[in-house]
Amino acid sequence: MIGIIGAMKIEIDTINGLIENKETKKYGIVEYTSGKLFGKDVVTAVCGIGKVNAAICAQTMILEFAPEVIINTGVGGSLSTQLQIGDIAVAESLVEHDMDTSPIGDPVGFISGLGIVNIPADKKTVDKMIEGIATLDGIKAVKGIIASGDQFIADPVTKDRIVGSFGAIACEMEGASIGHVCYASNVPFAVVRAVSDCADGSSHMDYPTFLPIAANNAAKLIEYFVKNF
Repeated sequence: MIGIIGAMKIEIDTINGLIENKETKKYGIVEYTSGKLFGKDVVTAVCGIGKVNAAICAQTMILEFAPEVIINTGVGGSLSTQLQIGDIAVAESLVEHDMDTSPIGDPVGFISGLGIVNIPADKKTVDKMIEGIATLDGIKAVKGIIASGDQFIADPVTKDRIVGSFGAIACEMEGASIGHVCYASNVPFAVVRAVSDCADGSSHMDYPTFLPIAANNAAKLIEYFVKNF
C-alpha cells in the first residue's frame, strides 16, 4: 500500500482520476480514496492546508490503512536560485521553520519528542523520485532541505531567515508535519514539491498563475513512482 497525501484537491485530482476499484472512507473532515493505481494498492487523501491538518491526516492514514510508504506531493515556494517555477524540490530532510524553543536553550527548529531539527526522508524513496524526475522533459530536480510552517511565505525577509537558519531550498506548509508523524511511527516517507512561486514579494501573483502547472508536474512524478514502486 502506497499512501499519497496532498494539501489541496488540485494536487490529488489527477491521481484519483486514474485509480480503479475506488472505495472512499471519511475520518473526521478528510476523505480517503483507496484502490488500484497501475496495479498497485494506493490510498490518497486531501489533508487541507497547514501542519495540524497534515499531521492528523497522516496519522489517520497510518492507523487505518497501514501504508508501506507515504508520499506527500504538491506545490511550494522556491528558496533557491537553482529552482525555477515548475522545477521539483525533493526533500532529503525537512524542518519546521516556525518551531522555536531557542529561548530555553534549544536549537531553532528543535522538535521536542523527536529530539532533532532535521527529519530525514527515506533515502530509497528519495532516490526513486530523482530517477522519476529524470524522465520528465524540461523539469529539473534539486535535493535538499524543505522547510514547513503555518505561513505562506511572500516576503524576502522571512525567506532569508528560513534560508539562513536552515539552508532550505523550498518552503511549504505540510511536509515536515507529515514527516514528523511518519518518523515517529517508523513509516518511510518522501516529500516532493513542484515550484509554484518564488516565496518573495511576487508570490501572491505567481501562485494562482502557476499552481496548475506545478501541480501537474508533481502528479506526473507520482505516477512514475507508483508504476516503479
